[in-house]
Order: sequence, then structure tokens, then C-alpha cells
Amino acid sequence: MKNRILKTLLISILFTKFILAQVVPSGYNLIQDEKSLSKINSSNPISNSILDIIAIGDTVWLGTSRGVSVSFDRGENWTNFFGTSPFGDDNISAIGYDNGTFWAATATIVEGVAGESVPAGTGLKYTIDNGLTWTAVPQPVDHQDSTTVEYGFNILQALPVTVTQQNLTFDIAFTPGTIWITSFAGGLRKSTDKGESWQRVVLPPDALDSISPEDTLDFCISPVPGSFCAVGNLNHRVFSVISTDDTTLYVGTANGINKSTDNGISWVKFNHQNQNEPISGNFITALGFNDFTKTIWAATWLADGPGEYYGVSSSDDGGASWKTFLRDERTHNFGFKIFDVISATDNGAFRSTNKGNSWILPNSIVDESSNVSLNTSVYFSAASEGNTVWLGSDDGLARLRDNTSLWNGTWKVYFASQPLKAPDETYAYPNPFSPKQEQLKIKYSTGGKDASVTIRIYDFGMNYVRTIIQNAPRNRTLEGAPDFWDGKDEMGNIVPNGVYLYRVDVDSDNPHFGKVIVMQ
Repeated sequence: MKNRILKTLLISILFTKFILAQVVPSGYNLIQDEKSLSKINSSNPISNSILDIIAIGDTVWLGTSRGVSVSFDRGENWTNFFGTSPFGDDNISAIGYDNGTFWAATATIVEGVAGESVPAGTGLKYTIDNGLTWTAVPQPVDHQDSTTVEYGFNILQALPVTVTQQNLTFDIAFTPGTIWITSFAGGLRKSTDKGESWQRVVLPPDALDSISPEDTLDFCISPVPGSFCAVGNLNHRVFSVISTDDTTLYVGTANGINKSTDNGISWVKFNHQNQNEPISGNFITALGFNDFTKTIWAATWLADGPGEYYGVSSSDDGGASWKTFLRDERTHNFGFKIFDVISATDNGAFRSTNKGNSWILPNSIVDESSNVSLNTSVYFSAASEGNTVWLGSDDGLARLRDNTSLWNGTWKVYFASQPLKAPDETYAYPNPFSPKQEQLKIKYSTGGKDASVTIRIYDFGMNYVRTIIQNAPRNRTLEGAPDFWDGKDEMGNIVPNGVYLYRVDVDSDNPHFGKVIVMQ
């Protein structure tokens, strides 16, 4: 039962943070169209799946389903590295920043031994000159004879991880002179030479709540049981890591949160079973640290223990005790704005000004200039710098120029889409699309002039389904924003699977038609 539940959880996190990124979120009609947009400067990132955000001054780094994007002017212009060397067409699975050096971990989908699709790490890339040049680092793998690890006076058995399948980097952290990475198969690893070599870091097994080099130990370092290790350890399946000072690390696994105050040598583990005021669940998908409040925040998902539940857990005493919030919410990441914490979840971006005692969602996210809204409920990332707040979702990026009122200010919404080739062209994306997961975006142009626009939906037999907008004032260029259909008919019901047509009327000009596929 334990392995089956954890396998389901693993599939879930991989889907939300990686597999989902394989879907074409920005809706380019052809793969060739996507690749033609690589290595360009643009007014938008070229992906709508924003998995992580780092903001430093005027610079904003994004890890997305189509590589790395960066802006050096707080989002006015973007440089995108998808399709460039050394990134190629790989996805970004983690990003990190340390004293002028930006790091990105990449991953892709490969065929497993049974013919199934599995994720695989393709290494790390870093730049010391804001992306002018990049250095590629291979994904860490072990030699087949690397079957032991020395820890204190103990020689511990260790399963050699010789392949990149299920060995992708989920998170990155730094202490002086050291980079730390996490992986399901590879566990926690560190490098003191910028990735030229990597060392395994020994964490407690499931049966122990702490380890130190002075202990007498006898366990096998392996995330799964098998012929090499009879027992697998959930605590060796590692998903998240942060550093809070030069020597203190917190590491999230499928068995709780591990803390080291001596730069990764000895560890104590916190989980739902071993504390009086514990975390909500032992599967730790994300960790964050608010430097202003000195508070640890953890996305604590249900694993396999009795009484566990999805939620957010926080500690302001270094992990000795935890408070839990947002019960049943599945959080993917955290962002902080001075004393505020933002929890990016499947049901919105929750923000708290009082250490989690109350939470507020944005009423709406509407671009002040284009009147385009960000309508998704799934958020992967959040960050802030000065009075600017960034939110990354599964369907676009949003920037808020914050004022003194919570979630109030000026919004800008970024959507990645292919420019129209002519004023009489139209297309819709994603196509196919699922109304239960996303909204259809309908791209068209008014020739850059003010116009009255009506958009109607019909089924494949040209039977009327819905009017999206009627005589709405619009001004759309070839690169302009889309309008939306939520996949519902005039009665508010989600339409059945099938082929649908849409009609765009711009003033009295000839109408534009397009075809979309609804697929649940």
C-alpha cells in the first residue's frame, strides 16, 4: 500500500511540475511554429507554463515549459532561450540564483524499459553573464561500482543511480561554495566545483529521526526496494531544498523535512508522526523561507501516514513546532513580499499578511491596458521585488504593481502566442482543449483600429452554441491579446467532446472562422 500511494503522489507531482509542461500551453498550431520563436527578444515569454520565478532588482528569471526566459527591465522586454544551445527543446525543472550566477536544471521525456514515457534529467546549465554564455553540466549519475558511501566511521550500502530516468533535478539551493540539488532517484547531492563532480548526501532512513557521523548505522541508501536494497526509504526520495544561512539546510522528501545546521553533515527529521505539533503531511513538494519573519514554509502533501492531509505548514522556531494552514490545498511553491507570504496552489494564489492566520485571493487579474484577464486557478510560482509581485500559472504570467491595499494595483498579463500573419487570420489555442482544465483563447486582429467585435460558437453542424462577446469594443493588432471561451454553452453547461466552429465579426467586415476540438 505504501509504495502504491507514493507512486501515485510521485505521478501527481511530476504531472503538475513537469508532464504538464509537455502540453502545448501557448497554443502554437504547429511544432515548427514553436521552434521558429526560439532565441528571440519579445514582449512576452514564449511559454504560458511558468514553473518558477526569481526576481532580483530589475531582473526577472523564469523557468518555463519552453526553457528559460529573462527580463532586465521588470517585464517590459524578454529574452527567451528555448531552442538555443545548450538548452535545446528541454523543459526547465528547477532554477536557482547565487551571487550573480543563474542556474537552470533541464529535463525531458524518454521511453522507459517497458515502453512507457518517463521523465529524465538532462543536466544543469549556468551563466555568470546574464545569459550571454552558458556552461552545461551533465545530470549526475553514479558508476555501477559506486555501491557504498562513507559516513563517519560507517560504510553504508548505496544503490548506484546509473541512468537519468526518474533522475531529474526538482530543486536547487546554495551555501557558500556549494550547490545542492534534489532528485527522486538521485536523492540529495552537492557539488563544490560548479557541477564538475557530485557527492551523495546521507539523509536519515525512514526508521530514524536523526543521524550524525558519531552514530553506529546500518541501512541502505535507496529510494526504492529491490535486489540491491531489500528496503527502500521514502526519506531518500528528495524533492525540495532551501538554505536559510551559511550552514543551515532544510530538505523536503516523501517522509518529511530534514534539517542540518552543520552544512549537510548531521540531520534531524520532522514529520507528521514524530512531533506534537507536526506538519500536515510528509510529502514535501516545496520549501520557502521568509527572511523578514524568519519563518520556514512547506508545501506538505498527504503521503501514507494516518491523519495526514494536504496543506501548508510553517515554523518560526526552526522546525521544533509547526502550524498548519490551507487544509486540503495542494501548494506548488511560495513567494514572499516583505512580511507577506504567497502560496501558489491548484485553487489560486493565496496571500497572507499575518503569518497564515488569514488568506486572501485576488478578486480578478485583469490587464489594465489590454483588458485581458488571467482566468486560470492553477498557480505554480510567485515572487516579488520592491512593489512588484509576480505570479506564474499554468496559463500565463501576471505582474502586479502593488499599492498599500492587498492584491490591489496595476496588473499586466503576459500570454505567449504566435503573432497573426495577416489581419484576416485567426486561430485558437490550446487546440484541442479541455474546459475542465483551461480556457480557449481566440486570437484575431482588428487591424490596430477601434472596432465592434462579436464572437459566436457553433457545433460542427453549425448549430448555435454560445455568444462569447457581442458588439464589444476592441482594438487588436497582429500581436494583440485574445478573447476567451470557457467551453460552456448558453445555458452554462460544458459542451460535449467534439469539433466546434467559432465566428469572429469585426464591424461589418467579412467574418473570420476557426475550428477547435473539445476533448475532456
